[in-house]
Amino acid sequence: MAPSEPPSTERNSPSVEAAFQAAPEEMVAEILDGELHLSPRPARPHANAATLLGALLIPPFWLGRGGPGGWVIINKPELHLGPRPDKLVPDLAGWRRERLPDALGGDGAPAHYGLAPDWACEVLSESTRRRDKGPKMRIYAREGVRHLWHVDPLARTLDIFRLQGGDWLLVQSFSGEERVRAEPFEAIELELALVWSE
Repeated sequence: MAPSEPPSTERNSPSVEAAFQAAPEEMVAEILDGELHLSPRPARPHANAATLLGALLIPPFWLGRGGPGGWVIINKPELHLGPRPDKLVPDLAGWRRERLPDALGGDGAPAHYGLAPDWACEVLSESTRRRDKGPKMRIYAREGVRHLWHVDPLARTLDIFRLQGGDWLLVQSFSGEERVRAEPFEAIELELALVWSE
């Protein structure tokens, strides 16, 4: 077995960090592999799908209403992951409650989360698709995020990935108005038609 590489000590450049801090409020700023990326706020199909998916998952999995509870699910959290750090904003992210018992953090807690989630969801759009399927997937894998969903509101598809041996395995693909059980939330049936509702 080959020895593992030592963790990188490379940091983001001060100019990239300054540009991240100065990003206009109407833009979503991320730093991926030391490079700043700015995206406009999501278009309506993207925002609707993320909001509706959160509305379907939060009651049973965070609040324990009609489901098992045990999760903390956050809309558009800012994640600081790795030593640089990479700064990502998934559309939704979830942590097993035992890993994030103090979700609110209290006074003085940073606005970002430094703990990789157990599940992340990216809603694909033309402006973010390459990032979501490229560097963000690699960073999530590196940080040990176990489950990743890609939601495409225009194609009306849901792709479910599981981290296996450090690589992403496409476990299931769903489309249209199917009723599905999708890991790690297979305890309830998810009605995809509701995710695409207008």
